[in-house]
Amino acid sequence: MAATTQSTPVPAHELIHEPRHLPHLRSNHGAYLAQSNVGWLKETSANTSLEEMRARYSADGYLFIKGLLPRVDVLDVRQRYFEHLAPTGILKPGTLPRDGIFDDTQNPIVHNGVGGTDLPEDAERQRLLESAHTLPEYLAFLEQPGFRAFVRKLMGWDRDVILKRTLLRHNVPNGFSTGCHYDRIFLRAGEEFLTAWVPFGDCTAEGGGLMYLENSTDVGKAIEADFTKRAKHFTPEERINGFNQNMAKDGQLSHNVVELDAEINLTYGSTDGKRRRWLAADFTAGDVVFHNPYMIHGAVKNDDRLGRIRLGSDLRFYPEGGDVDERWMRDVWRPNDGL
Repeated sequence: MAATTQSTPVPAHELIHEPRHLPHLRSNHGAYLAQSNVGWLKETSANTSLEEMRARYSADGYLFIKGLLPRVDVLDVRQRYFEHLAPTGILKPGTLPRDGIFDDTQNPIVHNGVGGTDLPEDAERQRLLESAHTLPEYLAFLEQPGFRAFVRKLMGWDRDVILKRTLLRHNVPNGFSTGCHYDRIFLRAGEEFLTAWVPFGDCTAEGGGLMYLENSTDVGKAIEADFTKRAKHFTPEERINGFNQNMAKDGQLSHNVVELDAEINLTYGSTDGKRRRWLAADFTAGDVVFHNPYMIHGAVKNDDRLGRIRLGSDLRFYPEGGDVDERWMRDVWRPNDGL
């Protein structure tokens, strides 16, 4: 009888969890992506070795870590944020701020968050969006020792710097949020950096979280190289401006993911002959997605069946002593700060 042998185990960073049903994804404008153009982000457990985490980040351009942060700490920030915004009428009457359920009798456009194409016209709503960035609970979260220590270990840095200008923003059901872009567009001064996207609360793939274009680092770099070539006659200030004459009004590549998908696949194709897909995930409080400056991504239109408002924050890290984009160190996010 032949001996039974076990095949070589697949490294943890190459394992892919593919739920049975793919999500239906759309952006601010346009139709839903075809199901053949949709997939799932690769999950990485928090106890995966650093070597494997770094390998995945290098290969994929992102690292989606499940349960990296204490769930209670994340939900505490969510609760405080919606307590802060409650006077705007954003919450459904009789619901808890911690749940963050949108009042669907309201016009969602009136309740756009930071990055939602245009800010609310109401000055008080803008003031609350701004002051949310200085809530003590949020600022304490940014300094969480375990989180910052993990960033340093992942990147091999002795010390880290987090940009003062973070982007704490919500995405209400059927509202507008960020379009498709890569982060280098907005942070062209300074060296390359690490972005961490933190969802403050549970968020299904169709609930307004982020979607990433698969294997798009090379596309982001190619687009940026083309921009640099066309901007060679710009002044240094114009060259680093994400809203200059070569860019869209708000710096985004597109607010229609179907159109952008067709354009990218036609222009850039794929190195392995396969069409790039848009990857999403069912996020839970405590998850974090790290991505590089050229990874193309954008917000999913929030179609959450429970009416939950997506809340998340974009955090940028540099090694201490590195060449930081100083424009983002001047202050917290302010309306019309030009960034």
